[in-house]
Amino acid sequence: MEVKRVFIIVLDSFGIGAAPDAALFGDAGSNTLASVSRSRSFSVPNMQKLGLFNIQGVEVGNPAEFPEGAYARLTEKSKGKDTTTGHWELAGLVSEQAMPTFPNGFPDEVITELERRTGRGILCNKPYSGTQVIVDYGREQLQTGKLIVYTSADSVLQIAAHEDCIPLEELYRCCTEAREVMQGKYAVGRVIARPFLGEYPDFYRTSERRDYSLRPPGRTVPAAVADCGMDSIGIGKISDIFAGEGITRSLHIDGNKDGMDKTISMLDEDFRGLCFVNLVDFDSQYGHRNDVDGYAQALTDFDMRLGEFMRGMRQEDILFITADHGCDPGFEGTDHTREYVPMLAFGDIIKPADLGTRGSFADLGATVLEALGIDDEISGESFWKQIC
Repeated sequence: MEVKRVFIIVLDSFGIGAAPDAALFGDAGSNTLASVSRSRSFSVPNMQKLGLFNIQGVEVGNPAEFPEGAYARLTEKSKGKDTTTGHWELAGLVSEQAMPTFPNGFPDEVITELERRTGRGILCNKPYSGTQVIVDYGREQLQTGKLIVYTSADSVLQIAAHEDCIPLEELYRCCTEAREVMQGKYAVGRVIARPFLGEYPDFYRTSERRDYSLRPPGRTVPAAVADCGMDSIGIGKISDIFAGEGITRSLHIDGNKDGMDKTISMLDEDFRGLCFVNLVDFDSQYGHRNDVDGYAQALTDFDMRLGEFMRGMRQEDILFITADHGCDPGFEGTDHTREYVPMLAFGDIIKPADLGTRGSFADLGATVLEALGIDDEISGESFWKQIC
């Protein structure tokens, strides 16, 4: 049977156990799945029957006696544990060099150039929690019109501003300028716009964030799909992550629920090619905030919608569920964690199979291209013939 539509749903930060090199990242012992599985809010019967708890190395949950999907754990080869490197590798592009990080804040020459290009002063300039930074600097930002610039353990430059002080389009302009500044030795993976609203101390971040990524330096699955004349649809921040390259249509979302609404709506559309989805709430709302119960409930909510999605799939459809890194809400700190990620595959064409541990996230990308009949040069070893 010919494959016509491939759906990839990325559960942003849903790691399933420390990777072999986790200690190099300070993440030995991290396990997002294990942490959330202890919550009373955790219930994922649909992922269970696809084989989530049958995956090699998973020691929580009840394995399915007869799994309905193919399953594996994927190992990241890229030198990083962030959204950009994770998604790029899932799409067949391994990052051999780590993107720069700034644990002491950005150097003076960067800040001076940002001030010159944006025409605004800069506040903070240090690693910071995204929710705490607006509490600590939000009032000053409103009073002065300066930009809150901060970073994290990841390769990011984030700019926060109150929407009543700096309108969204102005904030986006400032981030576009920052993206141009952050090149060469300062080429962070992402510049992120972080608008917020509210009054002190109850400031809150809105859903109008935008990510300004580096352009992928090599071939990716979305580009290969688009170049063959097929549809390459991004839902959530997918287009941002790939700097728009290879994305023929992009749908912005307001949280996981809206993301699944739009993903399920795609089942009624007669497209041919790829629908690539990112559900970011797991990471941004719960992982980074050490909210175990919130993360568990978000997985439970997703799993309910997953059942609805699976019932609506056509015979020519394939679904892959995976993640881009970990962000263990039960682990010390609030940063991403270097973990294996799950791979679950489902569809009428898919035969149940235990694929063990794969050597790269890129194996998924290679499999997607082979399933769609596309011959292109990306990293990864396809497992298509093992599951069809």
